[in-house]
Amino acid sequence: MKLILTQEVIGLGAPGDVVEVKDGYGRNYLVPRGDAIRWSRGGEKTIEAIKSARASRAVRDQDHAAEIKAKLEAAQVNVKVRSGEGGRLFGAVTTAEIASALTEASGEQVDKRTILLGNPIKSLGAHEVSVKLTDEVAATVALNVVTA
Repeated sequence: MKLILTQEVIGLGAPGDVVEVKDGYGRNYLVPRGDAIRWSRGGEKTIEAIKSARASRAVRDQDHAAEIKAKLEAAQVNVKVRSGEGGRLFGAVTTAEIASALTEASGEQVDKRTILLGNPIKSLGAHEVSVKLTDEVAATVALNVVTA
């Protein structure tokens, strides 16, 4: 079965790639999860749209990645959350909240999928998060979780 990947699938390919997989894997796993769509002759426009969107989100080159890394590491990032007594949070800080705080603080667009958390953040105070800009460049950001 020929499919067009819409999401990155580890071991298979990146968004916009046309891949050949077994029928059951494609029909029962990839397509229902939204990781792929069926390939067709009209799918060329879809492939171009996926690749152009990916290129616009991607970092242009290593110099640009280093520039973004410097901005992110220099920024004072505060994430405002609701908390109870003793500084315990109601839930955990999500990567989407961190991405919006990073975007606001640094002025650079940060995708939530590039943020790597070691453990879930469930308390107030200072924490460190890693932002993977490219395969070679990752920024370590000091994050301060405060009460809203």
